Amino acid sequence: MSDSENLDVRQLVPMQRHSTIFSTWQGLAPGKSFVLINDHDPKPLYYQFDAEHTGKFTWDYLESGPETWRVRIGKTANA
Repeated sequence: MSDSENLDVRQLVPMQRHSTIFSTWQGLAPGKSFVLINDHDPKPLYYQFDAEHTGKFTWDYLESGPETWRVRIGKTANA
């Protein structure tokens, strides 16, 4: 997956979103990232990443609403 790949989860039912996002992240090579596109602030997802993958991910807001949120989520080199 390239750094420019987008993962738009807005059309997924809510219960499928986190598993899809984590599956995408798991498939990343260390040092790579993707851009999550969501219809709300994915802050709960950040807390889940922090609890399960502390120090192994990056999280950078690119757009913060009010209708669309874009977050670059990456896998650190030590992940």
